[in-house]
Amino acid sequence: MKSLSFAIPATFFSGAVGRTFTVYNACPFTIWPAIFTDLNVAPNVPDYPTGWAADAYTAVSFTVPDNWQSGRIWARRDCDFTTNPGPNSCLDGGCNGGLLCDPHTGTGVPPATVAEWTLGGDGNLDYYDVSLVDGYNLPVRVDNNVGCPVASCPVDLGPNCPAPLKGPFDSTGFPVGCKSACDANLDGDQADSPNCCSGSFDTPATCPSSGVAYYSYFKSNCPNSYAYAYDESSGTALWTCSSSLNADYTLTFCPPPE
Repeated sequence: MKSLSFAIPATFFSGAVGRTFTVYNACPFTIWPAIFTDLNVAPNVPDYPTGWAADAYTAVSFTVPDNWQSGRIWARRDCDFTTNPGPNSCLDGGCNGGLLCDPHTGTGVPPATVAEWTLGGDGNLDYYDVSLVDGYNLPVRVDNNVGCPVASCPVDLGPNCPAPLKGPFDSTGFPVGCKSACDANLDGDQADSPNCCSGSFDTPATCPSSGVAYYSYFKSNCPNSYAYAYDESSGTALWTCSSSLNADYTLTFCPPPE
């Protein structure tokens, strides 16, 4: 195993408090992690670029505000920013802006496994999850240093992905993603779809997991993940940790099997 290399920025907001986030690439290949904050919710952002190249077995650590709201981190695969810097620069997970995701519109192109946080939320809780709502492109695990639950999708869902959802594929024909039933547009109308929980299906009552195609594939393989828009009812989708514990979080791509 190669040793980890850490890059830690020397500065943060003057006088501010925050948490240490570590993003570790345990994959045997380069990935391009990305950060997005919904600035419509709150202006607090991590003290780190919104995108970077992560070589195999390397990690970076940075400080995140205690009140980071609606934040997400994911990774992109098979990127080339030299000729077409934008959402199509990567085979999956690409964003507006190229390497540095645009802070207003750079949310990432599905399929992508997404780790999500709201720190210091309602009830003085941190809320976090691993989401497959936008499909899957890499195994992910979210750990912390205070004993709170682990959120994860530690399984490579690409090879056994159901045929209607499988892809995109790399140059060798290997599936580097598994689309959600919504993104695959299986029912032909994403604006009014039980797979997307949209239109007349936009409530938990009208969009049960039983109406979402291939929900069981994602949830059975990754039970501690958000497998569709209203998966909170499963009890193993959205996780919390007391904000008073000031948890630091580690996000690992391609974690070892659980």
